[in-house]
Amino acid sequence: MQQRLQQVVEWLKEHHHDLAFIHSTENVFYLTGFYTNPHERLLGLFVFQEAEPLLVCPAMEVNQAKSSGWEYEVLGYEDHENPWDLIKASLHKRNMTTASKIAVEKELLSYARAEELFNLYPSASLESAEVKLNELRVVKEAHEIDVLRQAAELADYGVQVGVEALKEGVTEMDVLAKVEYELKRKGICEMSFSTMVLFGEKSGEPHGNPGLRTLKKGDFVLFDLGVVLNGYCSDITRTVVFGEVSDKQRDIYETVRKAQQAALDASKPGVRIGDLDVIARTIITEAGYGDYFPHRLGHGLGINVHEFPSMSKANNDVLKEGMAYTIEPGIYIPEIGGVRIEDDVVITKEGAITLTNYPKELQII
Repeated sequence: MQQRLQQVVEWLKEHHHDLAFIHSTENVFYLTGFYTNPHERLLGLFVFQEAEPLLVCPAMEVNQAKSSGWEYEVLGYEDHENPWDLIKASLHKRNMTTASKIAVEKELLSYARAEELFNLYPSASLESAEVKLNELRVVKEAHEIDVLRQAAELADYGVQVGVEALKEGVTEMDVLAKVEYELKRKGICEMSFSTMVLFGEKSGEPHGNPGLRTLKKGDFVLFDLGVVLNGYCSDITRTVVFGEVSDKQRDIYETVRKAQQAALDASKPGVRIGDLDVIARTIITEAGYGDYFPHRLGHGLGINVHEFPSMSKANNDVLKEGMAYTIEPGIYIPEIGGVRIEDDVVITKEGAITLTNYPKELQII
């Protein structure tokens, strides 16, 4: 954590920012090791060019912050207190009475909290910290990759549980509940996002909502799930067919599988990110399904389940060793259903390694 903080300090100096105010759960965790969701309460990290950093959190979480390994001041406040009054006093102790440029998470900062910063520093301008934070977080350290691998193994297990729960007449929510129950028995408290289990024509909705639709022979079954483990996320999608498969379903499935494998094979350091999307999209388009692939190829993965970089065809950035992301092409036909195959990927010197390893051959359950 100390090295990460020092990189932010050096960036502040280089760009003549007086301080940074970081308040998202994910970026505070990245820079401090303290992971919490304070809900509507203020969580904040102040980083300065010279003075010691300051971590602000609700009083009831101060002990957790200190036990996370944070070595500097933790400013706790009770619910009846205005934390910004306490922050002002603490800033003044650091001789931070004036500031002209403040780095913030502009995409996340609320207007109310921006006003509080302007109350402290009326003449300051707010500058974006996202570029630097994304640059730091996009290349994973060895211990981060290890946690991502463990989270991916649990995602594999979740799909296995879901597949084993399939039987005629079961509902999407029955299967979803079984998946999450068994993952909780493994110690998982939080899913990366709302688990998806979609049957039949509902699998044709890329972000469908599970409900009481019952399973029938010939249905596609789409699982999309992930877990949060030690602050890091996994994200897997697998699609199977229940009972019997049509030639059309088989063609859709094999087209997606080929597209996904081609993007995996092309994933190497120095490759333009957008080219991966183009490679997969070309295969799907040439098979006649181009109009049924409505989303980007994937997204960055780490502390957030969706983070930098976006794996879209417009992205001109190149792959770097240590990047983690998903590859998840799909075809979605409303009257038939949909297929998506998604893996969590890390770039090495040699190419891509997949962290999720549940089988991708077409399974007829």
